[in-house]
Amino acid sequence: MKSVYDFIIEPLGETYNNKKNVAGKELVLNTKIENYKFINNVARVLETPLAYDTPINKGDLILIHHNVFRTFYDVKGVKKKSRSYFKDDSYFCALDQIYLYNPGGKWKSINDRCFIKPLESKDSLRTDKEQKLVGILKIGNSFLEELGINEGDCVGYTPYGEYDFVVNEERLYCMKSNDIVIKYGSKKNQTEYNPSWANSG
Repeated sequence: MKSVYDFIIEPLGETYNNKKNVAGKELVLNTKIENYKFINNVARVLETPLAYDTPINKGDLILIHHNVFRTFYDVKGVKKKSRSYFKDDSYFCALDQIYLYNPGGKWKSINDRCFIKPLESKDSLRTDKEQKLVGILKIGNSFLEELGINEGDCVGYTPYGEYDFVVNEERLYCMKSNDIVIKYGSKKNQTEYNPSWANSG
């Protein structure tokens, strides 16, 4: 069974990532369904849409919007699955809800999405651990490549367009290509910043 316009997917693991393994012990991080940061956003493609072709194939892993697997309480306090829910453990997912796909090697961007790794702040007078609005392009796309902006370049970006995801135990900011506004070049004397919770198990 295939959908006309949507992918049919299943979560890779549970729909929520509420637990971490720390020093061989299970640590519960979250007990509420409202917190979107603990919703699983990695899925496996069960079926591709009929209406159009993409580089994403059946069996590929994809990184998706957190609302696809989200559970919520309605106005009457009844617990419900997201409107993307299909049946059993499968969900519908639109193309614009997909940010990365992995055909078995490395993560690749889809459409105009790109991913930035923040840089460690060198300002000892501030409590911020990372620099504002600057980072390293970790996962680019063909549009940025045409502009001469390649993976590994240090770039600046506009505020309020970045959303954080953990990809391969690295906290990265997802944004659109037009959020990148300047290319600084190489990352001389810069240190990438990755919070400890991103790779704690």
